[in-house]
Amino acid sequence: MNQKEIKEILYSFPPSWEPLLSQEKKEDYFQCLVNQVSKEYENENIYPPLPQVYQTLKETPLEKVKVVIIGQDPYFHQGQANGLAFSVNKGIQLPPSLVNIYKELHIEFGYDIPLSNGDLSPWAKQGVLLLNSTLTVKDGYPESHSKYGWETFTDHLIKKLDQQDRCIVYLLWGNHAKKKASIIHNPKAKIVSCPHPSPLSASRGFFHSDCFKKVNERLKEASLEEIDFHIVDDI
Repeated sequence: MNQKEIKEILYSFPPSWEPLLSQEKKEDYFQCLVNQVSKEYENENIYPPLPQVYQTLKETPLEKVKVVIIGQDPYFHQGQANGLAFSVNKGIQLPPSLVNIYKELHIEFGYDIPLSNGDLSPWAKQGVLLLNSTLTVKDGYPESHSKYGWETFTDHLIKKLDQQDRCIVYLLWGNHAKKKASIIHNPKAKIVSCPHPSPLSASRGFFHSDCFKKVNERLKEASLEEIDFHIVDDI
């Protein structure tokens, strides 16, 4: 695939998000971002696969968003990143943070911990926007695209999402995500925060945080349907 074809994909937002994000295409920062990322997709191993860069927006249309979980950047090893923050495809070894997410769900709800299913798309289909702050990464190099402009793009997305006249619950894990609270001002918005589920911090407050129960409590308070966070292994 040549750069022109790659750029066309990077400039193509899913239909429900296009009106909200179309202005970004005209911004200098986004044009520079697309130029840089398209060069790397042409010449390097970049994740997630190009068609899945906006997968989280495809899986969760704008009008369905009621929960936002913010990650940092995609998994940086082959076969892991699928365009949804913290998620991997079925059959892929579960990353440590995702294992800890499942452990917390077991603590809160008693769910069995999946061994081979890290696909969080059932959450996305219920209205959970699994949004990484940076949407692409170079193979083997975490945060390698963090200065390219994706953070500006996703901050703008959050700000515009915050302008929606409805309740949205933001689940912020760790200091990186908690910084996003400064751009969330809608009085209908609800924020739930706790330490990150990574092995470095999960034992310092992520476990037993009841963060998933708190999300559902906020949704219930707003008369919105709660999220079924149960992920099961295929039998």
